[in-house]
Amino acid sequence: MRPARSRVMRVAIAFLLTVIVLWSPPWRTLALQPTPLRLVLTPSQSPTSLQESGEEFARVLTQLVGTPVKVYIASDYAGVIEALRSQNVDLAFVHPVGYVLASREAGCRIIAKDIWHGKTSFTARLWVHQESHIQSLEELRGRTIAFVDPASSSGYIYPMDMLIKRGMIKNRDPKTFFKEVLFAGSHDAALLALLSRNVDATASFDTAPQQYLKVPCHADATKQCPDEARIRQLSYVAETEPIPEAGICGRADLDPVVARKVFEALMALNAPAYRPLLAMLYDIDGFAPAAYAEYNSVRDAVDLIGFTGRK
Repeated sequence: MRPARSRVMRVAIAFLLTVIVLWSPPWRTLALQPTPLRLVLTPSQSPTSLQESGEEFARVLTQLVGTPVKVYIASDYAGVIEALRSQNVDLAFVHPVGYVLASREAGCRIIAKDIWHGKTSFTARLWVHQESHIQSLEELRGRTIAFVDPASSSGYIYPMDMLIKRGMIKNRDPKTFFKEVLFAGSHDAALLALLSRNVDATASFDTAPQQYLKVPCHADATKQCPDEARIRQLSYVAETEPIPEAGICGRADLDPVVARKVFEALMALNAPAYRPLLAMLYDIDGFAPAAYAEYNSVRDAVDLIGFTGRK
C-alpha cells in the first residue's frame, strides 16, 4: 500500500503548490518585476523644465527597452559623475567632459551620442553684449565673465583650453585674465546674466541663444520660438575648435544585454514621431553610435586645464 500512498501524496503536494502560486499575494508578483534602470540627467538648463521632459523621456524609454526607467536630475555637473562613481545610477545623459570624467573615474561606457541640429559636434563661444562695443578677445582682459559650471564642456573647459593655448590665461587661473569669474550653473542663466549686463561676457555653445532665449510663437502661443530681439543683442569674440557630442553612457558593470537593449531603444528614437520629445529634452535630433576614441580631444582639454571633476 505504501507505493500507492506515496503517489497520492505526490499528487496532493503538486496540487497544493499550484494553488499557492495561483493565489500568491501581490507582493510575490511584485518581487518578480525587473529592477528599474536609473537614469541621471545633466542639469544644463532649468531643473523644472528638465524634470518634466526627463520623465516623459523615461516613460518612452521604458516602453522601448521593456524595463522600467526612473529619471533623476543631478544638482550640478559633478553630481552626475558622483552618481556613477557611487553606483547610484545605471545610465547617465552626459556632455563630452562629463563622459570623459565618468569613463575615467567610474568606468562609464558610451552607448550612443547625440545628433544635435543635424551634427555630432559643436563649438564653444565667448559671447558679449552688443552695447558693450567689445569686438575682440583681448578687450575682455580685466573684465567679468560668467562661465556655466567648472565641468561644462562649452561653458568652461573648452574656453579655458582656448585661452590657455593663446597665452592669455596663466597657471590655469582664469583670474590672470579676467577681473571677476562667476559660475551661473546653467547655460540659460549664463546668457541671462550677460543680457542683464551683470557680466561683460559669458561662455556657452554656438547655438545657445537660439535654444534658450525664446518667447511664445506668434502663430501658436503654446509653442516657443527664438527671441530674435534678444538674440540680436549678442555677438561673440572667440570660438573654440569643434567639440564631439556625447550622449548616454552606462556604468561599467551594466549587463551587456541591457546595454544593447538601451542602444537599440535609442536608435528607435530616431523615428520622426519622437522628435518633439527629444527637442523638448535637450533640443537634440536623435542618436548615433559612438566610440571611446572619438573623445581623445576632450581628454586632452581636460588634462591641459588639470580638471578632475571632484568637489
